[in-house]
Amino acid sequence: MSTARIALANLRFPSSPDESVALAERAIARAGAERADVICFPECYVPGYRAPGKNVPPPDTGFLERAWSTLASAAAKANVAVVLGTERVGNGGVMATALVINRNGTRAGFQDKVQIDPSEEGVYVPGAGRQVFQAGNLVFGVAICHEGWRYPETFRWPARQGAHVVFHPHFHEADGESYRPVSFGDPLNTFHEKALLCRAAENTCYVASVNCASAGSPTTSAVVHPDGTLLVHQPYGQEGVLATDIDVSAATGLLARRLKPV
Repeated sequence: MSTARIALANLRFPSSPDESVALAERAIARAGAERADVICFPECYVPGYRAPGKNVPPPDTGFLERAWSTLASAAAKANVAVVLGTERVGNGGVMATALVINRNGTRAGFQDKVQIDPSEEGVYVPGAGRQVFQAGNLVFGVAICHEGWRYPETFRWPARQGAHVVFHPHFHEADGESYRPVSFGDPLNTFHEKALLCRAAENTCYVASVNCASAGSPTTSAVVHPDGTLLVHQPYGQEGVLATDIDVSAATGLLARRLKPV
């Protein structure tokens, strides 16, 4: 059995861009202490997801570069690869993205959010293209929030390229009188967590989804086995770094590769 250790940063929403960096730096150190190979953060964690009611300052490329450099140094110190939910300016606007940082602190590249939610139009612009990354023996892809919930191909493509796990940074808070789950995949809850089980099973790969910690959130951070069963999840609303070992050999990508065009 070939194993890898992954971690999910189930953190509170940052009160400021500076706090987002400080909390991310601490989480990376914690992942190092947990001997994780890679840690993933929620969508746009640095500087913070631009949701209604969130007072995130206008995009600042200087801040982002400094933040990325600080967290790259933290990654090298902890010897942990990082999938950092962040944003960057390009394509005529601001893109939600994930910056992948290697264990030695170098940048492996970005995975931009290609499919944006209708509610994000006017806030973010879509990126283009997909790629896979590697940390030791672990090959992985990234599908960000909406595109992972609703577009199965965003998981299938990396699985077909050999990804053992697809990380799914997202942002999801309670809305008004929405149902407050206490167990993962509750039938009374929205479709979102159930979709993760499907994405894993239909592609024979691991799914690792990470959200911010907030009271009443409809989704929490979780890892799903390639057979579609829940491996581990973070208690709802509880901050922390969720770390678990995965059997890389179980992620064969068999069903992803068998799909033929229709």
